[in-house]
Amino acid sequence: MNFLKSITVISFLLLNQFIVGQKPKSPKKQNVVVLLVDDLGSGELVCYASKYHETPNIDALAANGVKFTQAYSGATLCSPSRAAILTGRSPARLHLTDWIPGQKQINRRTLTPAWKTYIDNERILLPEVMKDNGYATAFFGKWHLVPRPTPIDVELNEPEVLDSIAQMYNDHMPENNGFDENYGGDHSPNQGGRFLYPKFRNFPGLSDKGTKDDCLTDILTDCAIDFLDRKKEVPFFLYMSYYTVHTPITGKSEYVEKYRQKLVDNPTADYYMNDPGKAAMIQSLDESVGRIVTKLKEIDQLDNTLIIFTGDNGSQGDEFVPNYRGNKGTAYEGGVRVPLIISGPGIEKGTVTGVPTIGMDFYPTILESVGLPKMPNEHLDGISIMPLLKSEGKLPKRNFYWHYPHYDETTPYSSILSGDWKLIRYADDHSLELYNLVDDPMETKNLASSHLKKTKEMEMLLDKELSAVNAQPAVLNPYFKPNEFSGGIREYRRLKAEGKIK
Repeated sequence: MNFLKSITVISFLLLNQFIVGQKPKSPKKQNVVVLLVDDLGSGELVCYASKYHETPNIDALAANGVKFTQAYSGATLCSPSRAAILTGRSPARLHLTDWIPGQKQINRRTLTPAWKTYIDNERILLPEVMKDNGYATAFFGKWHLVPRPTPIDVELNEPEVLDSIAQMYNDHMPENNGFDENYGGDHSPNQGGRFLYPKFRNFPGLSDKGTKDDCLTDILTDCAIDFLDRKKEVPFFLYMSYYTVHTPITGKSEYVEKYRQKLVDNPTADYYMNDPGKAAMIQSLDESVGRIVTKLKEIDQLDNTLIIFTGDNGSQGDEFVPNYRGNKGTAYEGGVRVPLIISGPGIEKGTVTGVPTIGMDFYPTILESVGLPKMPNEHLDGISIMPLLKSEGKLPKRNFYWHYPHYDETTPYSSILSGDWKLIRYADDHSLELYNLVDDPMETKNLASSHLKKTKEMEMLLDKELSAVNAQPAVLNPYFKPNEFSGGIREYRRLKAEGKIK
């Protein structure tokens, strides 16, 4: 072998040894983006048959993924439904069954149980799992899972109660529950005009964001896009929990005028079904979704990202729920039906499914999608719906139940969905309502008295489900006085001023 050839062979061997000794670059783990919208009814999206709103970006997301026509929130109100997503547990099991802080009631027929206004610290939340497995995690928007005193707690000014709540405040903020970064997540249950600058500057991470008349939805999206730019080289878990489209209705003025003109051009349109202010907010929401998807494309991560778009409960006000009876806070379909669109790697495009699913399913679904082991001791009430997303099989038949031992939009109730049938039982008077959702999706015909056998069967199923999770019942109040006052903080203050309450 001549000298030059020897040198060549040696060089090749050395190079080969170097290459073999090098660890191959691992592919980037799959990312996750959750888009949770406050009080968005499915009937308000074009891809769910709205003829008034304009949602091209959300519609495109549906066209590139799976759209669910029978998706449910874990609860009919915001705090418990959010807790259900993060824990994979039903609100009844968590004993977190009302919005935080809820309201203490005066002289009601049933007693509100000692429910929790927080998630127990021993629970391992979904973002904690993601963070522990190398994900950059960030929360944007409405949190609503921090313990807060009720107005009556404040009126009573009991130091031990107020001090206890204050001590728990930081423990239950997003940054102490698995999120590296927090933009806008606080205790606030009510936006109070904070959709426009400068009101939203009171929220965490937003003190230096925005200028006059800026929209909160836009600012939160700006923060999310910045996060994606900074974390594009690592796996990320982005949880965007929009404050919109909750009241107050504060859409951009130019958009409001646009939708007002649409009604002028079509004077036969139902104004209450087609509110220009809310339509304007939905357009801003849609633009935000489009901006996030565009950014994922720019950083070359769209095809490597699972995107879940959904709502926290039904729409606020039954005028905004044209497809179903009821609204948020009620036991009817309008209170718990939500839009759900999922897209991502390997997911069938343009698929529509009527298989029921519920908010507790997101936790195990996300873990399976990104290749992480499930946590069956945590997400006890959810299952992975990946078989539906990849057309690989069916889901087991399940019963869905809801438990609300409180007074708000309704009196205390429990309800159960089993197949085509739905039962609602009210605690105040033990009245029963039975509906067949296939024959009567608007829940107009109460069949409880005419289908006694089915009613009894459904009630037994409901009791079994509630017993299995140790749900807190609304028990009859032995001190209830039917001919005297009952209500919340406003009545309390009035009666106190009149000297009827010390």
